[in-house]
Amino acid sequence: MSQAEHPDRLAPEHQATVEDVRQLMGASTPHFALQLRERIRSLIKGLPEGHPARTEGEREIARLDQIAYVGEMRGHAAEPGLTPLSSVGHDRDDSEPH
Repeated sequence: MSQAEHPDRLAPEHQATVEDVRQLMGASTPHFALQLRERIRSLIKGLPEGHPARTEGEREIARLDQIAYVGEMRGHAAEPGLTPLSSVGHDRDDSEPH
């Protein structure tokens, strides 16, 4: 996953939209969560408080922080006889910085 942004979003006259944020969110998995978080953070930087894209972006940043360290449960339960892998943050001490 690249930190590069779509060229149209880099144009000075472009103001971020909720759709821009949602396009970035589409690929959100624990593996790419931190990269996506930074792209969304850059996208909404400078938007005023209460702007719909900023609100959506901040909500998504919080979710990405969560799945980056704790992971996400998707799909079906582990097959009989197999123990599911614990997430990255499973044994993490919450007093440690993220």
